[in-house]
Amino acid sequence: MSSASVVTAFQKLLPKKLPSGLTTKPANLFQVLSRYPTDGVGQRVHQTRWTAKRIVDCYWVITRTSLKNDGTHGKAWGRLVWRGKEVSPREELIRGGLKYTWKNGVSGARTTSTRVVVP
Repeated sequence: MSSASVVTAFQKLLPKKLPSGLTTKPANLFQVLSRYPTDGVGQRVHQTRWTAKRIVDCYWVITRTSLKNDGTHGKAWGRLVWRGKEVSPREELIRGGLKYTWKNGVSGARTTSTRVVVP
């Protein structure tokens, strides 16, 4: 059985609209963290606008969380890594958790498609 057919079989078993805990779409910081065990402690998260601005290798490492309202609001603390270097000497409160859109992982430059023109 090929991997493509396995993926297709799993997609048929899942509902058309996935529960919020299974989606990987960008959301506010607390919604992203609530998808993981221990409320995202140890996860790397970044603001999606950093990638749009071509700011690479930047993220927060989550050290502590306090989530409310089923993971839609709360507070989160972490250490900031900016362009590959740890900036925060100790954990600090992460600002903009509701204001910006967040995603799991490290920020990276957008990949641009290059077309080859053959004469």
